[in-house]
Amino acid sequence: LQLVESGGTLVQPGGSLRLSCAASGEPLEYYAIGWFRQGPGEEREELSCISHTGIRTNYADSVQGRFTISRDNAKNTVYLQMNDLKFEDTNTYYCAAGSLCNPDLVGRYSWGQGTQVTVSS
Repeated sequence: LQLVESGGTLVQPGGSLRLSCAASGEPLEYYAIGWFRQGPGEEREELSCISHTGIRTNYADSVQGRFTISRDNAKNTVYLQMNDLKFEDTNTYYCAAGSLCNPDLVGRYSWGQGTQVTVSS
C-alpha cells in the first residue's frame, strides 16, 4: 500500500484547505486511516482517525470542530477538511494506514511523504 498526500499550500488565518490521501497498490477499504502532523524536532500529533467504512471518526481536541475527516473508498482516497485555520496549524501533514481506530490509529503499516500546510497572513 502506498499513500500520497496532497493539498497543502499557503493559506491565511481563518481560511480552509482540504487535504487528500490517495492510496494505490491495495484497496483503501482494507484500512483505517489516520491524519497526523509533525514538524522538525516535534512530537508527532495524531489529529484524526477514520474507520474502514467511515462510520467511526475520532479527533484530537486541538482540531475538534474545525477539521473533518472523510473517505471515498471508491476513489481510494481519504480527505481532511480543515476550516478556521490558525497560525499554529502550520506543519507537515501525513496520513497513515492501520488496522482500526481505538480511538487512535492502531497498527500504522504505511505512511505518506507528507504535505506542507502554512498558515500565514
